[in-house]
Amino acid sequence: MRAEGRYGDTRTPRSGTRSVERLTPPSPLWGSNGVAFGPDGRLHVAQFVAGRISAVDLASGEVETVVEMDGPVQSPDDLAFGADGSMYITDLVPGRVWRRSPDGEFTLVADDVVQPNGIACAGDRLFVNEMRVGGRVLELFPGGGEPVVLAEGLAFGNAMQLGPDGYLYYPHMITNEVHRVSPDGGPPELVARDVHQPVAVRFDLAGVLTVVSRGAEGIVTRIDLGSGERAVVPGELSGMDNAAFDAENRMFVSSFAAGGIAELAPDGRARVIVPKGLVGPYGVAVDQAGTVYAADNFRLATVADGEARTQELLASSHGVAADGAGQVHVTSQSGAVRTYDPEQRVFRNRADLARPGGAAVRSDGVLVVAETGAGRVVGIDEEDGLTVLADGMHTPVDVAFDADDRCYVSDEGRGVVLRVEDGGVVPVAVGFERPQGIAVSGDELFVVEAGNRRLVSIDLVTGERRVEAEDLAVGLPPGVTRVQPESSGHGAAVPSPFAGVAVGPDGSLYVSANGEGSVLRLRR
Repeated sequence: MRAEGRYGDTRTPRSGTRSVERLTPPSPLWGSNGVAFGPDGRLHVAQFVAGRISAVDLASGEVETVVEMDGPVQSPDDLAFGADGSMYITDLVPGRVWRRSPDGEFTLVADDVVQPNGIACAGDRLFVNEMRVGGRVLELFPGGGEPVVLAEGLAFGNAMQLGPDGYLYYPHMITNEVHRVSPDGGPPELVARDVHQPVAVRFDLAGVLTVVSRGAEGIVTRIDLGSGERAVVPGELSGMDNAAFDAENRMFVSSFAAGGIAELAPDGRARVIVPKGLVGPYGVAVDQAGTVYAADNFRLATVADGEARTQELLASSHGVAADGAGQVHVTSQSGAVRTYDPEQRVFRNRADLARPGGAAVRSDGVLVVAETGAGRVVGIDEEDGLTVLADGMHTPVDVAFDADDRCYVSDEGRGVVLRVEDGGVVPVAVGFERPQGIAVSGDELFVVEAGNRRLVSIDLVTGERRVEAEDLAVGLPPGVTRVQPESSGHGAAVPSPFAGVAVGPDGSLYVSANGEGSVLRLRR
């Protein structure tokens, strides 16, 4: 059986011991961020997480990759087209702006912009803004020349556009405002305040200011600049990122949280063009009731009935664990460790760590986390006290417990699975190619060996190994190489690859197929 998706022509993984099924179909996109119509009439979609840009035929929904993830662009967040058909791209994490000529050649326009995000072209002129506190609006010159600062003091800029009055309009995401500035100089002006979580500022063909919200409610705010009258409409899409209007004044939107492309009607109804799906996923967990949770970078999702549903929007979600008390524990690549109550829908902050990865709960309620950035494993007690259980590891990425509360750790950098003993670690199994997610069921320990795209079981009594499943769609698509973008230190970061595994109440295994954007269930 084959399924088309972002990973290519993907076969269902092979297993000689278990049946394998996808709980969600493969995702066509790795999330969806900046969007713009190209000279060919297709909607071009930046995918920040993957370093990829795709073109979408809106009539058929067909997706074609036009900028591959092994090229010079690392983390494209927005794009715009110039008068000559060149594509201009903001490369958020490394702080670069690129020009891609109509024949596909890349030229670096700027390499010293801090978290460049929103981008707009006006004839032959090029403008970008910065997604940071104290950000700027800049004019850049592809032919050479020093940038010109048009505005400063942005509270996180994002998607912007030249308005019908000749001014550049852009959001201040943190303060919920829209501002404008003349491309030819002069002080910036406040246009609107109390705008719901503005992430993208656009104009429809009638000149109505249209502001897309990044929030869960899917709100679009329309403002008549003449009268100041507002229309605030909630919609069917949460976690929106950007929007573009076509020649018929139809609005198409992207989603940083769930990907996909949809046409959004004025009343908030959505018509799917490209199906949404999982951006990762990364960690996966199953509670005692059988609810499947996935840490999906910009959200905590549940997986059921063939789709992933956003439980909560949550930045940089990476590891997830469920305990017997109905709580869900989520780690963030930005450092936060939180405990979530699904009934009350509230989070409790537990700790701030150095790039925390996978987590597991010990029988006494202590939350144990692989602190990847510090090379150690730590425990967080019910009073949020922190204890170092083991350190000195290279790249610990996940943890798991057996029935006797022995703690196991996967060290991806050294290719080993370890057991924590007396404050240190001892090898359990070596020679893996990038071991990531681990889980224990009875006397068996399961390892997602991402480097060989397989799930391996280890008998904890005899040490015998067995391949449980092969041809897993984890990591990069076959034949593609990519250097992991390093964080700029200003907040934005591309998530580190991680494929988790969990054991369900009935003994089924659940695997994050983060290459294709699905969750797999393996049953005996």
